Amino acid sequence: MALAVHGPDFSSPIVTWVTYVLWLLVLVVEFFAFVNCLTQRAEAFPVVGSVPKAGWLALTGGAFLFSLLLGLVSILGMVAIACALVYILDVRPALRDAVDGHGSW
Repeated sequence: MALAVHGPDFSSPIVTWVTYVLWLLVLVVEFFAFVNCLTQRAEAFPVVGSVPKAGWLALTGGAFLFSLLLGLVSILGMVAIACALVYILDVRPALRDAVDGHGSW
């Protein structure tokens, strides 16, 4: 028999902790995206050529809810983190530039 069958299982606790840390990180990112979207001015969203504020609130809030309920392993969990990252990495900088006066308005 193989040695792995008789030895202790060291990988299971490590995989569990890594999964929990990733899940917590995803929840923090999605919550940050939702709160940031909540604090932005609604008239800035059409200026940057984006979905309206209510749409981004639904996307980021839904992302947080799906990740909270379903976790990371489902396809909806992966789509949820993608929505939050698109907001944080694309829409948020454009909104910041528009509101600070560096944008097109």
